Amino acid sequence: MAFEAPTPDLTKLIFAWEEWERGEQTPGRVLANMKTAGLAQVLRQLVESGWSPAAQ
Repeated sequence: MAFEAPTPDLTKLIFAWEEWERGEQTPGRVLANMKTAGLAQVLRQLVESGWSPAAQ
């Protein structure tokens, strides 16, 4: 039986990032939370779609 990764959860990704910004979590915990929330899939989809950040 093959493992199928769950759909990325953008709400969880944002929450993990906000915890980091508030200093509530260590870097390792934040990265683990972002990984399980699907950050890699989100980044791959952005690259595949041709998205690029807007200049600020």
